[in-house]
Amino acid sequence: MAKKRITREELKQVLASDFERLVAQMADVMNAAEDGHIIAETEEEVRDANAVFRQRAYEKAVRLLQDKQEAFSPSAQRAEEQRPATDDPSDGERASVRA
Repeated sequence: MAKKRITREELKQVLASDFERLVAQMADVMNAAEDGHIIAETEEEVRDANAVFRQRAYEKAVRLLQDKQEAFSPSAQRAEEQRPATDDPSDGERASVRA
């Protein structure tokens, strides 16, 4: 079976709202800085906003790839074919309710 991959377009779509949030935060921080104090007043907040974006982007990319691979995995197909678990063991030696 071919290995499932994510496309750049799929990733862009999943990250669009997070990127917009990052851009808005950066613009707000940069515009609030006083003249002559741009770096001192913006560096930490922009770095923190980027860290949050980076973490969310990675988590979403991993989740997207996992979802795509699990949707087509042989084990996912086999799970549907398996009979559901019951409370009655087939060998009759183990009971889930204690007397």
